[in-house]
Amino acid sequence: MPNTHGDRRLLTPAEVAALFGVDPKTVTRWARTGKLSAIRTLGGHRRYPADQVEALLARLPRQRGATPQV
Repeated sequence: MPNTHGDRRLLTPAEVAALFGVDPKTVTRWARTGKLSAIRTLGGHRRYPADQVEALLARLPRQRGATPQV
């Protein structure tokens, strides 16, 4: 069953990391610094709104072999 919050699809840190090609700890750091907003589960885990992640991905330039700078 996919993670959802209301009508919003939520992604785990590992899923977001895979999309950006970074380590999951980097995604957590982005959330702490305000670059991504996170929703906390009852267990304290972070989940990221898929629409926000997709919008951020769309703004990044696509270059082969380049590391995204968020």
